[in-house]
Amino acid sequence: MTLEEIHGQQPMPAGHDWMQGAGTALRELLVSAQRRGCLTAGVYESAKLMNVDPDNVAFCVLAADHEDEGDIALQIHFTLIQAFCCENDIDIVRVNDVAKLAAIVGPSEDSGEPRDLHCILITNPNEEGWKDPALEKLNLFCEESRNVNDWVPTITLPE
Repeated sequence: MTLEEIHGQQPMPAGHDWMQGAGTALRELLVSAQRRGCLTAGVYESAKLMNVDPDNVAFCVLAADHEDEGDIALQIHFTLIQAFCCENDIDIVRVNDVAKLAAIVGPSEDSGEPRDLHCILITNPNEEGWKDPALEKLNLFCEESRNVNDWVPTITLPE
């Protein structure tokens, strides 16, 4: 019996199509979570939330552009966040295009200022039984990635 048969789903598409599907699912999840008020953006804000209420965190996105790769402090934060997510069974992905992420999430609703999008957490809403199909797709994507030893898969966001 395969994983797809157990979950009652179609077999996972191979290669680029599945990656594109994961990018679309991530965009849908970010839009949905922001609309529901379940999105926390920023490395420090995310760390505070994970420290106070880790059971409420459903998904984590780490984002960095090529110029961020040389930022040692940011890479240390990423390592700590990844370790925390692994320890608490929180699915986590990386995105290599902060500009695309900013286009999806937009500026801070409070101040209208650009916000730190290097770490985004999706939290469980107060509504009972909220099941986002995009979150379920991403959870499956992360599970399949772990099966091939890719513990923090990189997702490419669609245009």
